[in-house]
Order: sequence, then C-alpha cells, then structure tokens
Amino acid sequence: QVQLQESGPGLVKPSQTLSLTCTVSGASITTNLYYWSWIRQPPGKGLEWMGAISYSGSTYYSPSLKSRTSLSRDTSKNHFTLQLSSVTPEDTAVYYCARDYYYVSDSKYHWFFDYWGQGTRVTVSS
Repeated sequence: QVQLQESGPGLVKPSQTLSLTCTVSGASITTNLYYWSWIRQPPGKGLEWMGAISYSGSTYYSPSLKSRTSLSRDTSKNHFTLQLSSVTPEDTAVYYCARDYYYVSDSKYHWFFDYWGQGTRVTVSS
C-alpha cells in the first residue's frame, strides 16, 4: 500500500519560508503517469490544491500561489518538497501531500487523489 507522510515545522513566522517534505513509501515518485501534489485546508475552509510535481519532474502550480510556491523532489530519497515563501497568517492550514493521476473524458481532465498523507498542521504566527 502506498503511504505518504508529511513532515516539517508546526510553526513559522510571517515573511519566512515554509518548507515541508512528503516521504513516500510503497511506490516510486518516478513511476510513469503519477503526479505528487500538495493540498492545504485552512481552519474552517475547504481544500486548496497548491501544486504538483510529475513523475518526470515537471511542476505545476495554482495560479494564486505560483509566485511564491516551489516544488522539488529527491528521487534517491523518494520524497518531494514544498517551499512556500513570504508566509502570512492566512497560510495557516493543515497541509497534505497526495498522489494523483488523471484521465481525459469529453475533452476534460478528471483528476483523482487516491492516496493522502495524514496532514500536518502549520501555524503562521509571530
């Protein structure tokens, strides 16, 4: 079974850069056709997809976060990393990593997030 585990600081100060790592077991992050995503959920709000890195290393970002989001990976360690710069209290959320894939039907992309980490809570506060 595929397992994902987020790790990183639970508290970060405003203006700093948040760095989180997702460690994957049971599957290789280089396996063809899979993408590896970061998703967050602020308190009392819905899920927000932040970005993804593909099996080949290509990156994709939410337009609202692209300017300060960076995804990378270390294939030797089978993990991928999120960096979110210039954080504010509005970035306080539970952060999840997840595996996703897609298929095309009726000229539309259908995405599936089949495995998730348990999430890690991050608070932005001075």
